[in-house]
Amino acid sequence: MLHIPVRILRAGAVYFAVVFGAGFVLGTIRLIWVVPRLGERTAELIEAPVMLAITILAARWAVGRRAVPAVALQRLGMGLIGLGLLLVAELVVVVLVRGLTLSQYIASRDIVSGTVYLVLLAVFAVPLLVRRR
Repeated sequence: MLHIPVRILRAGAVYFAVVFGAGFVLGTIRLIWVVPRLGERTAELIEAPVMLAITILAARWAVGRRAVPAVALQRLGMGLIGLGLLLVAELVVVVLVRGLTLSQYIASRDIVSGTVYLVLLAVFAVPLLVRRR
């Protein structure tokens, strides 16, 4: 059985909570105010750099708050735990709140903003270069 230190589990959970919470708030703003004015692709592309900045700040904060050592496997563990939680939460929102199946959700994604979203997920999963303050 794989032994994952509690510190890494907690750091991943904190990391997820901060990014998901911010994404939920920004996503709500995007859907209510920005999409009707600018369209879905543009709204998602405007949101992307903000989420990138939030991801970097959240990774830095989680690493410092939970004292995650600058060891690649531990940082990667934190990122993968956060990513797993983020994907589960995203799936719950898509299925229960939006009423879509997973295949409907994937088919509904814009190719450009969807690709940017996948890149952001990859960045989220790999908080290796973050320094503790």
